[in-house]
Formats: sequence, structure tokens, C-alpha cells
Amino acid sequence: MSMLILALVAGAVVGLALGGLGGGGSVLAVPALIYLLGFTPVAATTASLIIVTLTSISSLAAHARDGNVRWRSGLLFAAAGIGPAMLGGLAAGHIPATALTIAFSVIAALAAWRMLRPSRPAQEGPVQGSPPEDGPDSPAQDRPVRPPRAAGSGAGLGAVTGVLGVGGGFLAVPALVGVLGLRMKTAVGTSLLVIVVNSLAALATRTGTADGLDWAVIAPFTAAAILGAWDGKRLATKISGNRLQRVFAYVLLAVAACMLLDSLI
Repeated sequence: MSMLILALVAGAVVGLALGGLGGGGSVLAVPALIYLLGFTPVAATTASLIIVTLTSISSLAAHARDGNVRWRSGLLFAAAGIGPAMLGGLAAGHIPATALTIAFSVIAALAAWRMLRPSRPAQEGPVQGSPPEDGPDSPAQDRPVRPPRAAGSGAGLGAVTGVLGVGGGFLAVPALVGVLGLRMKTAVGTSLLVIVVNSLAALATRTGTADGLDWAVIAPFTAAAILGAWDGKRLATKISGNRLQRVFAYVLLAVAACMLLDSLI
């Protein structure tokens, strides 16, 4: 199978994950770039940031049109991660490839574990008797936001984005639900805004790792991911969210196990 076809197929799968789940695409993008397309771990994490940034911008536009993005809350959450994302991007080039692969496999396993956890009913929609989420930043649950906790969550997400080249949507969505009290649908849309900000911050410090990137692979990969994200958003309206998450989680577990074994053998 040619590199072009592999890039198109891998990009479509990444886009489906981002569009349907609001995150998780980069957790598949990095191993696809390493094991299918021959990128080094450092180059793969940089390329993943480029792919996920552009794909997330496209998906963000669609979610914004549907009113599922809380701009002020998302920007404040993302602001806490800008510094850690830039520091992580600087550190990524100095981390051994084996350590980077092991860390990535742990993050992938963590993402799968979060997706397999049973979701609480309160996260799937507004709490019964609570006011509708019709304001620009109205929380879906009557829960006070703790700035230190929100800042800590945002900073941790930024650091993961910077070092491992993952957008962090699989961590951002539960954080936006639990810390900011957003409904699940709104958290998915807002997470894309957080992903874009953090990924751009990380990319700003990775210019030295962009020289050896194969743009003939990245360009079709990104194009397929953008188209796949639109299909993923439509797919999410037809298939049970829980079923979609479980299938994706098992795929992530398999990817994490393969990466861990490969790095240790």
C-alpha cells in the first residue's frame, strides 16, 4: 500500500475520532505516523500537532455554528496551559525516543480507561430542574468553579500537549465537565477550542523539529482528517455515544499495548 493511501486512511480515522468524540484523534495520529508512515517519535509528535490543529479548527467552526462552544470559559481554561505547552514543546526535542514512546503509550492507556469508565447521568445533559444553558458561559450544573482547580487542570493539559503532541481532548472533555460544569455536548465543542490554543502554543516552540517533516504525507493526512471530522460529527448523531467511545477505547488499548511492547523489546 502506497504512503499516500496509508496517509489518507489514517487521516480519515483520526478525523472521525476528533469529529465524533471531540478528542482522541492525536492519540491515534502519533502511532500511525510512527509505525505506518515511518516518522521518528519527535517528528511524529510535531506532525500530529499540525494535523490536529488544522482539523480541530475545522471541527470547531461546525460546533460553534451549533452553539456548542463556550468561548470565554474555553479561552480562560486554555490560557492556563499556554506556558506549560510551550515549555513541553521545548523539552520534547531533548527526551529520548524510547521514553517518549513509553510516555505516549501510558497516555493512550489513560485515554482508553477514561472512555471505558461509566459516565454519570449528570454529564449527559442538564440536571433536572436546572436552568437551560442559554447564556454565553452558563454552566449546565449548579456547581461553583474553583479557579485554582481550573488553572491546574488547564496547565496539566497544556504540558501533555507540548511534550507528547496530543491535543488532549480526551482529558479536556472530562475536565470541562467536572471543573467548569459544562454539559457533555458543550464540553466536546469547547474542548476543540482548548486543543487549538494549546497546540498552537506547543508548535511555536517546535520550529527546530519541523525541518525533517514529510509534507507530502502530512498534507493528505490533514485533508483526510478534516473531511473525516465532518463525517464523525454526523456519525455521532446516529450512533450511541457510549458505543462509539467503547469501540474507540478498545482500539486505544491495543495501540498502547503495541507501543509499550515495541519500546521495551
